Amino acid sequence: MAQTDEQSLMHEQLLDRDCTTLSRHVLQQVVKTISSNGSLLSPEAQDISAIMNRLGLAGKLIARRLSRAGLMENALGMTGGVNVQGESVKKMDVFANEVFISVFKQSGLVCRLASEEMDKPYYIPENCPIGRYTLLYDPIDGSSNVDINLNVGSIFSIRQQQGDDLDGEANDLLQDGSKQLAAGYILYGPSTVFVYSVGNGVHSFVLDPSLGEFILAEENITIPEHGPVYSVNEGNFWQWDDSIRDYIRYVHRHEGYTARYSGALVGDFHRILLQGGVFLYPGTVKKPEGKLRLLYETAPLAFLINQAGGRASTGNQDLMKVVPEKLHQRTPLVIGSTEDVQLVESFIQDRNRRTSEGPVAAR
Repeated sequence: MAQTDEQSLMHEQLLDRDCTTLSRHVLQQVVKTISSNGSLLSPEAQDISAIMNRLGLAGKLIARRLSRAGLMENALGMTGGVNVQGESVKKMDVFANEVFISVFKQSGLVCRLASEEMDKPYYIPENCPIGRYTLLYDPIDGSSNVDINLNVGSIFSIRQQQGDDLDGEANDLLQDGSKQLAAGYILYGPSTVFVYSVGNGVHSFVLDPSLGEFILAEENITIPEHGPVYSVNEGNFWQWDDSIRDYIRYVHRHEGYTARYSGALVGDFHRILLQGGVFLYPGTVKKPEGKLRLLYETAPLAFLINQAGGRASTGNQDLMKVVPEKLHQRTPLVIGSTEDVQLVESFIQDRNRRTSEGPVAAR
């Protein structure tokens, strides 16, 4: 027994010595990206690494607040206000947004912050002479889950500022997803998970509270070409276009599919990334543009899924090719395993092609 305990301790110490932290890993990955495609210059390698470290700090602060939210005053519930999207704002939304602002005020790297909680970008004038980057983020995705202790997440994207942005409108951000330098998310659940890509694979880290560090958990994540999970809010069934309803009827009639939907995009996406399948947030007949924001949510996740070998689509277009017309533009989302996304697209294409021919034959 004593020998087993000693072996266990030695194994644990070995893991501690060999563990790779987020900061070390990001710098290595950015250098690899530079050498492979020349898209980043050497100073930018250090910049992106430093920005990612600040994101890790924001994640730690938000995770700490979430772990104690039920014991603190004014941590849960609504503020009574609405954001620029016309959605009710929760107190945790406000806190998380302020965390990102506070963390990056001190970075010296980020000139602008753009969030779905703010009408216009937040400028940090003292950073702008040297900080040529913009951070786009959703501070708390799935905030309706906070009050009932279910998982939530933060989504982020890093873009390089182009031009001087003299009018303060950030029009240089209105470009497709390929202009992202890096993207990722932080999942707050039983453990705090940090997932990111700088264009050289997708990598995940788990926060070790005893060390206060994000430790590498899985490198070069690859999504299966097909998975059993479909994740969608079927409560919206009668608001969807016929093509999406046709797809749902199809999976109901065929073995091998299982429905999983938590109401938190990051949590549902994380499951799809690891297990395969498809996540859908389609538009509705009244709101064909859908609910999710392109720059803060769907484009960053599309960047990740492409790096993991999957696909992201609006249903009619590769999501990475969508050029926004405004900062808070929304898009439908179909994302996940290549085969599963193609299947959903096939129903949409069939319906589009046969609309004038009458009812579509059941599959």
